[in-house]
Amino acid sequence: MDHPVRAIATLGILSVLSVGISASPGSNEPAQMPTHAIRGVVTSVSSSVLVVTPSGKRAGAMTFVVGPSTHREGNVTIGATVSVRYRVEDQTLLATAVSTHPEKHRAARAHE
Repeated sequence: MDHPVRAIATLGILSVLSVGISASPGSNEPAQMPTHAIRGVVTSVSSSVLVVTPSGKRAGAMTFVVGPSTHREGNVTIGATVSVRYRVEDQTLLATAVSTHPEKHRAARAHE
């Protein structure tokens, strides 16, 4: 009965050691979280929140937290088509970059 306990203890120690080895020593920066991207239409915008309804078959709007570190490109207004790069932290969608896309249909209608 001593062997299973010893095997479990050995696995636990090896797990802790492998995590310690994979961490980058001397780095005080937090690990980069993976980012995701969507494209959609802005339904609401404020200085701290952006709500986008994704293009395609996805249902439901997505709410992103925006802040001073969020890279912005173009004029983000209600009805604008945007691409949003974001990461998920504690079930919160944090926008890292937001860029607008010119609407081809609006430009064509303006010339009519």
